[in-house]
Amino acid sequence: MTPSPSNSLAAYGLFLAWAVHDAEELALGPRWLRENLPVLRERFPSVPEAVWKTAESVDEREFALAVGVMATVVGAAVVAGVRTGGRSAFYQGALNGFGLHGLVHLAQAAAVREVTPGSITSPLVVIPFTLWARGRLRRAGVLRPTGLRGTVAGLGVAAAATVVAHAVARRLAPRF
Repeated sequence: MTPSPSNSLAAYGLFLAWAVHDAEELALGPRWLRENLPVLRERFPSVPEAVWKTAESVDEREFALAVGVMATVVGAAVVAGVRTGGRSAFYQGALNGFGLHGLVHLAQAAAVREVTPGSITSPLVVIPFTLWARGRLRRAGVLRPTGLRGTVAGLGVAAAATVVAHAVARRLAPRF
């Protein structure tokens, strides 16, 4: 079966939406974290110290490398989506994880009561794109049902991909 052009648009759009969103994170991320770490530590004392130590050790180079690693993951999901006309479980999982991670950014901004890296493009790009793309896939009859289990899995995969991207970046950073 030939992939639908509209489903391919939804797949390619994931990469574009992700790139716009991650450009915001690249521009604001490491500096915002460095500037706000003392306040975050004070406001959230139950967060383990190891988390704060890891966060404060991420510099711009490592962060940019992590974004590059994530670009590979998102790109692979997009290719799977284009090849299958949007039917790929990998593509749909990436799409769902992308949208859900936009909600996480909004929750983070609410928790700290200010704009945080990723919270500008989440309501303007991430969430609207995800809803639009899911609507396209639903109308095409290829959207897989997503219940609570799928939602939790999507968040878990997005979090795991982020952790892996940063771990790979940390190993690569000394070489760049």
